[in-house]
Amino acid sequence: MLVVDDEPMVREVVTRYLEEEGHTVTIAADGAAALRVLDHGGIDLVVLDLMLPEVDGLQVLQRLRDTATTPVIVLTARGDESERINGLKLGADDYVVKPFSPRELVARVASVLRRAAPAAAAVPLTFGSLHIDDTTREVHLDGTALELTRREFDLLAFLANSPRQVFTRAQLLEQVWDSSAEWQDPATVTVHVGHLRQKLERDPSAPERLVTVRGVGYRFEP
Repeated sequence: MLVVDDEPMVREVVTRYLEEEGHTVTIAADGAAALRVLDHGGIDLVVLDLMLPEVDGLQVLQRLRDTATTPVIVLTARGDESERINGLKLGADDYVVKPFSPRELVARVASVLRRAAPAAAAVPLTFGSLHIDDTTREVHLDGTALELTRREFDLLAFLANSPRQVFTRAQLLEQVWDSSAEWQDPATVTVHVGHLRQKLERDPSAPERLVTVRGVGYRFEP
């Protein structure tokens, strides 16, 4: 990670939170220093303040986009809507408005990295009469296509890709909703599991596929 900000406190806090998540962090206090780091390569994601001395953040972003597709999350002041728009037009992947929660920033970093990861070839999953195709986003049960919402499909596909593994609601929020439980109501997961059971289970009140592990979370039973 490269963290670019002219405020030492911001650099220190963001660095500490990213390192706690296992990332290796390089810092830069101005745009010129950031460009020197980027010229050496090896950066997987940039957290970039737009208001920088020497070379401003938009110039750094433009120079980076001339040669690379490295993911960038821009930091902007609350009132600078035009700056945010310009950043997104130049190819920023996300933005966070100052003052911000470091935990929210870390969650956005994880989300951007997941979106930027190379997509593996999706292999359709088959569990008896249940077929889940990630490529076409279709689900068939007993030869009949099921009408699932986007989030219902994402939740089912995520659980089915790790059969019998138990996930807490907080983990499902982070992985399927790209958010932590701090920013979403965990009951959201419960509601979506209930909807899926209505469509998948012979008896939704006694589920056989989407199983509750009491006091922990949910698992997919193949």
